[in-house]
Amino acid sequence: MTIVSSSLFSCQQKQEQKYKPYNIVYIMTDDHTAQMMSCYDRRYVHTPNLDRIASDGVRFANSFVANSLSGPSRACMLTGKHSCGNKFYDNSTCVFDGTQQTFPKILRENGYQTAIIGKWHLESLPTGFDYWEIVPGQGNYYNPDFINMNNDTIRKKGYITNLITDMSIDWMENSRDKKKPFCLLIHHKAIHRNWLPEIKNLHFTKIKSFHCRKISMMITKDVLPLLLRKWALLKIWILYMI
Repeated sequence: MTIVSSSLFSCQQKQEQKYKPYNIVYIMTDDHTAQMMSCYDRRYVHTPNLDRIASDGVRFANSFVANSLSGPSRACMLTGKHSCGNKFYDNSTCVFDGTQQTFPKILRENGYQTAIIGKWHLESLPTGFDYWEIVPGQGNYYNPDFINMNNDTIRKKGYITNLITDMSIDWMENSRDKKKPFCLLIHHKAIHRNWLPEIKNLHFTKIKSFHCRKISMMITKDVLPLLLRKWALLKIWILYMI
């Protein structure tokens, strides 16, 4: 009898280990065409880190979206419904109904911690997340504002991609309950126009096989003087648009 009980306990342990839930980290980049990832197209840029993810995982070569606009695509992803079902059709006239079912809510009901950091772009505040910190609207590349769970808007100093990444790592390493599985959505603004790299990396800003010698972009006023000095040193020809 003791042997049978021990065997059953051992089998139960193995099953619990076997069916341990996966942690989920979902990284979204914005307006990121496949031609600008060298795992799909090598003509324009070299993206070794994205290539490594593609090589180690699965690369989709024949996939489609229900609605390719920013906010509507996020609503489709969160709800699993077409725009006609989730009622978020465009970026200018809609507000996301946060009372409807979403996959983060389902994960929470099944013991997951859920978090989203970065671009939300759904006009309402996030629901179904244990933690969130989002940029209002499109967000800014330099010194962006973030809305936190107290509905306070706080300006953070730095480059938005670095800030979102550092905040995400900090949540994973220091803030979550490590006894629970988690799902973290890391939503970047990059590489949405206007295309602005981190200031220290401006000298890397070149695109292979492009013959246009002007860089046309909008610059926020608080960083324009610094960028102008940097670009003058690098002899980059810019067109300031307002």
